[in-house]
Amino acid sequence: MSDIVTSVHDRGKSDLSSASWLNKVPAITATFWLIKILSTTIGETFADYLSVQVGLGTAVTDGAMMTLLAIALVAQLRARRLIPWLYWLTVVLVSIVGTQITDFFTDTLGVSLYVSTAVFAVVLAVVFTVWWRQERTLAITAIDTPRRERYYWGAILTTFALGTAGGDLATEALSLGFRNGALIFGGLILAVWAARRLGLNGVLAFWIAYVLTRPLGASLGDLLTQDRSFGGLGLGASLTSLVFLAVIVVLVAREQVNANRHGIRAKGEAPAVHPHRDYAWAAAGAVAVVAAAVALAPAPTPAAAAPAATTGTGKGAHVNPLEADPTSPIGDLRPFAVIVDDVATKAKKGDLTAATARVKDLEVAWDNGEAAMKPASPDDWHTMDSAIDGALTALRATPPTKAACVAALTNLQSTIGTLEKKQ
Repeated sequence: MSDIVTSVHDRGKSDLSSASWLNKVPAITATFWLIKILSTTIGETFADYLSVQVGLGTAVTDGAMMTLLAIALVAQLRARRLIPWLYWLTVVLVSIVGTQITDFFTDTLGVSLYVSTAVFAVVLAVVFTVWWRQERTLAITAIDTPRRERYYWGAILTTFALGTAGGDLATEALSLGFRNGALIFGGLILAVWAARRLGLNGVLAFWIAYVLTRPLGASLGDLLTQDRSFGGLGLGASLTSLVFLAVIVVLVAREQVNANRHGIRAKGEAPAVHPHRDYAWAAAGAVAVVAAAVALAPAPTPAAAAPAATTGTGKGAHVNPLEADPTSPIGDLRPFAVIVDDVATKAKKGDLTAATARVKDLEVAWDNGEAAMKPASPDDWHTMDSAIDGALTALRATPPTKAACVAALTNLQSTIGTLEKKQ
């Protein structure tokens, strides 16, 4: 990746005489790429944490993140120089909102991932075309005028949306899964690095790699957050977000200290920090993430205590429920059915407060299983997801009614039964 890191040069003429800015984007170093990947993972996990674990819901979470992005972006555009902490805060928020945009089209509007991927690719091509025609460069070493920075952030937001749609297309619609997705997208980034070594244009290599880091980060996030029974490490969205955010804060704080100490380097000037030291910091950050994941990952659940993750091929066998004895096209729905039956029993008794509290377990379990279950059969997953949303909406209405809650839960029970019969 070092050639992509160090060879993104301006292919056009920058009219620096008309602007008092230095470049508004950090140097493209190993640390830059590590923070970028970590921020994409947070884009995948943090919104889920707020929406599900905290209980804000999708609408409130989406509105809050878009508001925060608008505030951060205005501050970033008004700044006359690079402020590392503000820049990376904006990137993290763009990552979250870019994910939410794609999820809105896919999960709420029902737009096919093939369509959304193609649409975002066309939008990105339009942004690049207009940017090039007006500025004659797409290099991020030349983000030194207000107009160029506006094009830059428009492109960045689109790359996150495109990366989310493309990654979901590969891991869900094409059923590659998050583990294969991490290997595939990591391999594609290495291929871009190799192509750069063989002469691929540095600006083109950068933007291809930038798009690919989004699905790579999302796949890594799913690998860390998914339960061990689904092939993940079981850290959960909250712990994964906390670990990644902590590493980002440390690395960005280092960049901010260097910027305060040495100033922002103009294009063509030698870097203030030796590249070898930057690689050392990037390596330390990567090691910290891996060490935290290994240290904090919960111990595997004994097979005897997790009947949904075992098979009859051997006493105590512990396997992925999607790979053995599935009870539906998307895997074993029995653990979810147990919760739904419990919630329905409480609702039928009129204890809607207890039912609402219990349904939280269903929401968290369903969210935790999404990355592993959805690729198995996206259409069936959406059917089940819609029925769960109906139950959540009824129970969380202001105020909820017994009739509406019972009807929504009955529909959910029927959906589970239908899916189990399909297998």
